[in-house]
Amino acid sequence: MNPEFETVIGLEVHAQLTTRSKMFCRCGSDYASAEPNTRTCPVCLGMPGVLPTINRQAVENTILTALALNCQVPERAKFDRKNYPYPDLVKGYQISQYDEPFGLGGWIEVETDGNSRRLGITRVHLEEDVCKLLHRGTGSNGYSLVDANRSGVPLMEIVSEPDMRSPAEARNYLIKLRSILRYLGVSLANMEEGSFRCDANISIRPKGSEELLAKVEVKNMNSLKAVYRALEFEAERQRKAFINGEKINQETRGWVEETGKTVSQRSKEYAHDYRYFPEPDLPPLEVSREWVENIRCRMPELPDQRCQRFIKDYSLSDYDAGILTASKEAADYFETVLSESGRSPKEVANWIAGPVSGIINAQGIDFEDFGKKVSPEEMTGLLKLEGSGSINMATAKTVLEEMFNTGKSAATLVNEKGLTQISGSEELDQFAVQVIEANPSAVADFKAGKEQALKFLIGQMMRLTRGRANPEIAADILKRKLEEY
Repeated sequence: MNPEFETVIGLEVHAQLTTRSKMFCRCGSDYASAEPNTRTCPVCLGMPGVLPTINRQAVENTILTALALNCQVPERAKFDRKNYPYPDLVKGYQISQYDEPFGLGGWIEVETDGNSRRLGITRVHLEEDVCKLLHRGTGSNGYSLVDANRSGVPLMEIVSEPDMRSPAEARNYLIKLRSILRYLGVSLANMEEGSFRCDANISIRPKGSEELLAKVEVKNMNSLKAVYRALEFEAERQRKAFINGEKINQETRGWVEETGKTVSQRSKEYAHDYRYFPEPDLPPLEVSREWVENIRCRMPELPDQRCQRFIKDYSLSDYDAGILTASKEAADYFETVLSESGRSPKEVANWIAGPVSGIINAQGIDFEDFGKKVSPEEMTGLLKLEGSGSINMATAKTVLEEMFNTGKSAATLVNEKGLTQISGSEELDQFAVQVIEANPSAVADFKAGKEQALKFLIGQMMRLTRGRANPEIAADILKRKLEEY
């Protein structure tokens, strides 16, 4: 019988900070759309004799994040040199932090399968990003290009405790962490664009044992889906290896999206391999308690706090409040529409959790992308039309999709397509007569006491009016006409 195993996962997350300049020089950090090697200077190119200077905003963003993650902020912090000879590091070392970071010993609450657990944060530290390598060609004809625009961009690393016990819990941890960073406004935290990157350390152990087998690091995961799939594969690979008597090596493995597998890249480094030593060009920082409290005063309302407020102030369910506050953009959108539309919190929540989320999921986009296509003001206009009875719910959902696809307002689309709801009894009388005359069998069923026949006839009337009939008025008119028939 195969022994049962427990999966043990820890995550190292790198988040680029949204500052105007780089970590140790005055170069702009907005490199994403720039031509290669146009956001550089002697400092971020690692030229001999240059001196770095510390970006205060990056430090404060890191301390703010540490506080939001319930970390202790030590009174002293320092930068260190982390030495490794990779081609994406032009000066041969990275300015990072080792034993005196800005945040230690925090936690966040993460819910998985209805169970909430507190997952530990080991440390939050600050460093500089590295160059981007662009690989061209294959085999003997292959070569790599170096783009130094990214080199020196402020990079915050958040290291978790090995507290996660499943790929699903690891994924949910990342979702919660990304949400917190976006609420704080310290990072765009976009995995696909590279401003939010994750490496995972995963081990297994027989259930009941405290001794872990070899730790494997998994890299090259550029989406939440990739993290989940890579950890699922790696956990199963290690289980099979152990059962078959194979040795599990401590190594770094890369996730290959195309094959759905991890592949060995190199043996795993230890801390001493990096030969850390204090950065001689930067003084240690004294982090006064007054400075920390001033930063704490800038703390915004975070996801969990906003969720509880939505439950209390708007009488929303735990589920609805959780959906709305998982994204800062969604929560802001909800409150703007609610304040301007005159609709109830539940009605607005139903629209965002229903039709709006349906479009977002179908398109594979973030809420921010949806908001660029359909602004809160445009959404308010749609809800006012539907709430006033000018259009019915079915038509409103169709109009919302057209608003997203075309960028036109609800009022414009309703006028262009003649979608205004028909509520006049004279016009609806004519449609009712047509439906009754076209469906004698259903009329006979209704006369025989079959209530389902009325629903069928109402559906036919809605089809005939292309969804424009007011359902309640249509039902009343149909009943009256059937009694007269």
